[in-house]
Amino acid sequence: MVRNPLRNHAGRWDLTALINAADPQASRAERHLWLVRWLEWLRSPPTRRTYDGSSQADWTLQRLRLFLNMLDAQPAQRTKLVALLRRFLTDVDAAGLWVDLGFAPRSAFLGELAERLRLSLLPRTPDTHDLGELFLLLFPDARSAQWLSNLDDEMLGRVAALWSECGANPARTALLESLKLSGQHVHLVAHLPDLRHRLAQEPAALQPFRQLPEALLQLEQALAAQDTLATQQGANYLRAVLDGCRRAEDHVNAHLDENGISVDVIFLMDQLRERTERMDMLLTLLIAPHPAREFVRAIGQLAAGARARRSVPALFSHHFALLARKLAQRHADTGEHYISRTRAEYMRMLYKALIGGAVIAFTTGAKFALTALTLPLFWGGMAAGLNYALSFSLVHLLGGTVATKQPAMTAPAMAAKLDGIHDSEQALQDFVDEVVNLLRSQCVGIVGNLLAVIPVVLLAQVLAWQVLGAPLLSADTARHVLHANTVLGPTVLYAAFTGILLYAGSLMAGWVENGFVLHRLDSALAWNPRMQAWLGAARAQRWARWCRENIAALSSSVILGLLLGVVPALASFVGLPLEVRHVTLATGQITAAMATEGWSALRNPEVWACLASIPLIGACNLAVSFWLAFRLALRARKIRVQDRRRVRHAVWRSVLARPLAWLLPPKA
Repeated sequence: MVRNPLRNHAGRWDLTALINAADPQASRAERHLWLVRWLEWLRSPPTRRTYDGSSQADWTLQRLRLFLNMLDAQPAQRTKLVALLRRFLTDVDAAGLWVDLGFAPRSAFLGELAERLRLSLLPRTPDTHDLGELFLLLFPDARSAQWLSNLDDEMLGRVAALWSECGANPARTALLESLKLSGQHVHLVAHLPDLRHRLAQEPAALQPFRQLPEALLQLEQALAAQDTLATQQGANYLRAVLDGCRRAEDHVNAHLDENGISVDVIFLMDQLRERTERMDMLLTLLIAPHPAREFVRAIGQLAAGARARRSVPALFSHHFALLARKLAQRHADTGEHYISRTRAEYMRMLYKALIGGAVIAFTTGAKFALTALTLPLFWGGMAAGLNYALSFSLVHLLGGTVATKQPAMTAPAMAAKLDGIHDSEQALQDFVDEVVNLLRSQCVGIVGNLLAVIPVVLLAQVLAWQVLGAPLLSADTARHVLHANTVLGPTVLYAAFTGILLYAGSLMAGWVENGFVLHRLDSALAWNPRMQAWLGAARAQRWARWCRENIAALSSSVILGLLLGVVPALASFVGLPLEVRHVTLATGQITAAMATEGWSALRNPEVWACLASIPLIGACNLAVSFWLAFRLALRARKIRVQDRRRVRHAVWRSVLARPLAWLLPPKA
């Protein structure tokens, strides 16, 4: 194997050979490769024999000092290096670094995912004109630039002196051009239709974007005239305009919260904010009298941003945060209807739960009838899903409720109460009170569902004995139901899986409702000429209002029902033995099986094992769906870790101080 001539016998870069290899007449790829190798030499750890326990920053600075000392001792080599750096500055496109690095060129998720996979998996070449692409080789991660922040004044002065020998004009010109290009990006994006229509709702919001070209021109003229006072005035004016551009985000957010969340619009606003912050950085570098310290700080920030730019997990995290905001806001509005805070609301919730339980009892009977048809796997799952969907929709139309549908809707409503808890104990206490109200509402919802489903199923069995002379369930079916729902089997796991489906159904329902609001379908139903000609003006208005008020609940009912029926069938098709365990449906099935066996069922240990599984099924249904929805809402509201600890401690204090309040409503 041929040894690299720039490495010594230990396989590490040799400084003397590295300095001698600095050739300003080399090709672009060789010049860039020399810079990559030089930075690798700076950052490479010392050998085990010479390692003295110092940190990476310490040995990197020691090597930088050694490098500068050798250049001072060898004027000819210093001249060659200065020529190489000067040619490097004039040949590369600095806009790729200052304007493009760290920004996603595609707003579409799949397109951006493909771009990040390319950056992460495919090798990059130093033979590039784009300084942004080369930067990813020079500083592959945030740690590779950490040593820059530890440069002392003496070392920073020596590096700045070497840099000044290369000529400051190319770098200054590149910074100014990058500042202008960034301003053009901001101006263009702000006038895209999706943003312009929302900013136009508040006339003052668009004004800073219209002033941006004028502010940039004023600064450029002051720099060209070398007028210090005019330059400072132009910089202050530009910073004020950039602050105004960032404040415009508040107007867009208010419009989105009221008229539906658009992920694309949020993406554009994030890009605008980040580009205005990049312009602040460029402005600081451009007008600073001694920019060396600002320059190394900017390199560190760019290195951190470059790593995030390539990270596929960071893309998923960012996209998930956008979706979280989109769905949490919709659910926070809807979830308020499922929380009882007074005794009257508590009794009303119990009444609604009784209605829901009565309907679910008939759903249980329909499920047994569909099972008896022995349909093919997929169509059997589809039939079961339609049965659930129709039942949940009927519950809503009758004014009832199914308790297990509530947590995924109420968790975002609770998270909305977290705003301000980091600086207010009263806000924290309000949140704990909301937790108490929520859990109490869930308990009474489940109790109401079960109090209704049990007697209705028993009544149906009695009627079947009287009319048909036989129970609704055969003895074999009853034994199968008891065996499937025993606490000794995988019932708890299936209940947790059902909680995931409950959460997924709420996500999809939130997406449907947000789309309904975002695309103003209620306005279209109310004012579309064809709709008015078909329904009449007054009826079109009523239908539009009804659809707006019920779209979330109905879409949740239909989507959740189909998920509960179809997903287990599809899982079985690919060999995953997943089943649904919904607490109200499971209770109805167990009750029907016990009625088939008669009083002898009380002597069957398997029956008692099934009865023991009911509270566990309910707990898993509620806990899993609520936990997932609550984490979604926390991510959307960016709650800090320390605030989460305060919340947990406050909740436990409330449990110990007033345990009955978690189950029974207040008297007043």
